Amino acid sequence: MMNGLLFVLTLLAALGCAMMAGVFFAFSAFVMKALARLPVQQGIEAMQAINVAAVTFAFMAALFGIAVACGTLAVWALFAWDEGFAPYLLVGSALYLIGTILLTIAYHVPRNEALATLEPHSAEAESHWKRYLSGWTAWNHLRAATALAAAATLTIALHV
Repeated sequence: MMNGLLFVLTLLAALGCAMMAGVFFAFSAFVMKALARLPVQQGIEAMQAINVAAVTFAFMAALFGIAVACGTLAVWALFAWDEGFAPYLLVGSALYLIGTILLTIAYHVPRNEALATLEPHSAEAESHWKRYLSGWTAWNHLRAATALAAAATLTIALHV
């Protein structure tokens, strides 16, 4: 059975994962679709502005604070492996750390950085934007799904 500190940390991590799943879902469900409907130059400029605006203390603290919580839970699970909740802590944490954080760092950040250098009125802007939209959004679906799966798995850990 979970002690009080572990219970609170797991609950906060589950809620945080669910919150991030909602952020990513919103982008996949309507933000990227709205940007795709704009003229190419406006879509690029809007996404460039979003990428700059997203780098705030609050968003970064949430995104990476949840990662710290999940890392802590993963280590805790390894030391409490004989407990029934441990596999759920480990899997839920891994889902967030790999499917959300690693994917963000390895895929989304480099594409966002490349988009930041793109001149919206350049000759290659339209082809770059179409590739960016389709790839970024497809991989963002995975981020949303893994963050939601992490939230669900950590929630199960609370009840085992």
